[in-house]
Amino acid sequence: MPLARESKISTIERYRVHAKDTGSPEVQVALLSGRINYLTEHFRVHRKDHASRRGLLNMVGRRKRLLEYLKRRDPEAYKEVIEKLGIRK
Repeated sequence: MPLARESKISTIERYRVHAKDTGSPEVQVALLSGRINYLTEHFRVHRKDHASRRGLLNMVGRRKRLLEYLKRRDPEAYKEVIEKLGIRK
């Protein structure tokens, strides 16, 4: 499974902006990053799984678009999310 329920809930609680937040860009980027990391480890074992690789590339593109949106909308939140997730250098 990509993300267990408890893991997903803890990720949402860590990155949410307000009490009932589940869909802000910060939360979406964090959830996508978890799934991307899971699939990256999956491909170390299953090198020929090209169908899942296509899904991974779609997720990476979606995360990139969300990060660009967040950078335009709120640069401080962008920097904070990048630093917490350790995505960019």
